[in-house]
Amino acid sequence: MKKTKITAIRNIGIIAHIDAGKTTVTERILFYTGRSHKLGEVHDGEAVMDWMPDEQQRGITITSAVTTCPWKEIEIHLIDTPGHVDFTIEVERSLRVLDGAVGVFSAVEGVEPQSETVWRQADKYRVPKIAFLNKMDRIGADFFGTVAMMKSKLNAVPLLLQIPLGMGDEFRGVIDLIRMQSIRWDEASLGTVFTTGDIPPEMADQAAAYREKLVETVAEQDDELMEAFVAEQPIDAARLTAAIRRATIGLHLVPVLCGTALRNKGIQPLLDAVAQFLPGPADIPPARGVHPDTGEPIECPPRDASPLAALIFKVSMIESRKLCFVRIYSGRLKAGGEVYNPTLKRREKPARLLLMHANKRERIEEAGAGTIVGVVGLKDSSTGDTLCTPEAPVLLEAIEVYEPVISIAVEPKTHSDQERMSEVLEKFAAEDPTLRVRQDEDTGQTILSGMGELHLEIIISRMQREFNTAVNVGKPQVMYREAVGARAEATVVFDREIAGQRQFAEVTLAASPRARGEGSTFTVAIPESSLPPLLMEAARKGAMESLESGPLSGYPAVDVALTLAGAGARDGLSTELAFTVAASMACKEALSRGNPFLLEPIMKAEVLVPEAFLGEVIGDLNSRSGKIESIDHRLGVQVVTVEVPLSRMFGYSTALRSATQGRGTFSMHFARFDRP
Repeated sequence: MKKTKITAIRNIGIIAHIDAGKTTVTERILFYTGRSHKLGEVHDGEAVMDWMPDEQQRGITITSAVTTCPWKEIEIHLIDTPGHVDFTIEVERSLRVLDGAVGVFSAVEGVEPQSETVWRQADKYRVPKIAFLNKMDRIGADFFGTVAMMKSKLNAVPLLLQIPLGMGDEFRGVIDLIRMQSIRWDEASLGTVFTTGDIPPEMADQAAAYREKLVETVAEQDDELMEAFVAEQPIDAARLTAAIRRATIGLHLVPVLCGTALRNKGIQPLLDAVAQFLPGPADIPPARGVHPDTGEPIECPPRDASPLAALIFKVSMIESRKLCFVRIYSGRLKAGGEVYNPTLKRREKPARLLLMHANKRERIEEAGAGTIVGVVGLKDSSTGDTLCTPEAPVLLEAIEVYEPVISIAVEPKTHSDQERMSEVLEKFAAEDPTLRVRQDEDTGQTILSGMGELHLEIIISRMQREFNTAVNVGKPQVMYREAVGARAEATVVFDREIAGQRQFAEVTLAASPRARGEGSTFTVAIPESSLPPLLMEAARKGAMESLESGPLSGYPAVDVALTLAGAGARDGLSTELAFTVAASMACKEALSRGNPFLLEPIMKAEVLVPEAFLGEVIGDLNSRSGKIESIDHRLGVQVVTVEVPLSRMFGYSTALRSATQGRGTFSMHFARFDRP
């Protein structure tokens, strides 16, 4: 395998709301780059990137798939991410390691709720983006309306590089505003043949106006271009392209292109835009980490000659083998070589390196900075762990994991299923950080917690399909939280004999409420000299651990300010164990005295409903304790934005379908925990 220059690498992700056409766009990219020789369609269950049986059956993307494909002089490492909110961790961990993203929007529906979510995730990691407005051939497509929504909803500065030649049934191609030419695709050749020509006379004035606006918008962000613009010098395509690239990488502008992936129009200019405007690994600031022992900051420049720094961003159990997806930030990774995991303080040996193409793979001996590869043979490493060399250890920032909001109880159907179930669930939990598995001590049941009904439904389906493990499923349960309503204090004296040794500790702890979402804290209000540091740390550990189970129903207690208000120790008798236990008991007592109450997950939902059924849908949402925030009109439907408790939304999709004769749809995502 020939080595690719780092300047020719593009690590990009395709991000969007469910059903905006991400996977169809990806399939076209694979076809036109020669990576696949047949167009796979999502609706036929034949998309290359949706290779899991559940994805093919449901027509949605569940797990982010990685592939590598060439385009002209560029090597593109591409991740197709899910659009459903239940699988948002897949987007989060993909964006954490990507250098650029393509946001796909349906020109009919515009900017939808999950589009906003994934866009904000990309903003969080400062990922440069370009936008592709898909489905331009559909009735109701509104190119300029969607661009206006990008401004208002995403707070983006869209830069129109193209305008459409017609919309809906009349969509024929695009006008390239950089080179001022029209592009039309030949449908008989599946879009592989396209012709460039003059702009139609009836659109010449509109194209000239948008070209002027394009140059002006870029000039506002680029001093070099501004001088030429003010002096009214002619600005050629090469100069304009270089300025757009600088502004895109600097997160000032979002280039906008359009087309229809299903009708094979608009993909080649999109690939050109990826190559021209999105950054390579060397175009963005180097990854930063810290020394695992000293905490001093370390930069990891994207060079093969630098020490190894790589991040595991995803773990997959394919055919019962552990496959780690790794982004190499600096240095080189070799099959059979030794690497160090500073999180576990353990050495690992990657047995094989793989270049990924969805669920197919190609063996390689080594990979350099800027690449994304699959690694087999890492026994203990998991999502978010860093791989480096023992001589130059570095700890990269881990991946943020979302807390689950919904639980179900599962039990095996037969004795043979019993043996397999825990093993299978362990594999799923290793793959998916948002899936939690625990045993309920009171009932003995196995409890699965996840991000939504669909998330858990697919886990159960995969257990049956991939591992032949059948389970009975209990009714979904909401994952509540607990909080305190008033300040309370408790003093506990722990004085017991354990294993022949007397243990003593006295702890006074106060628990006070904090504002929603501020998290829990532990502060010390006694002189530091009054207690040795080890015993102080033991008290902190015991108190914070006891917050994991609140006094009402055993749910985690959140937004609590704990204060160590008093402590008593005796020479020779006070141990770390005694202070851990005493602080834990004092915390539980203080929480139970502090007027504890439950917090439940509140979801933000967007319901799309035809006007004729609006009254019935609003009545139903009110009956579910929903708080209507707004009702907007969008392309023939009313969009109801509502906040509603998750516990009242089970089975809502069925209720909405029956209330709207199957025409209503909705999406929802977690907003916050609040009082019922």
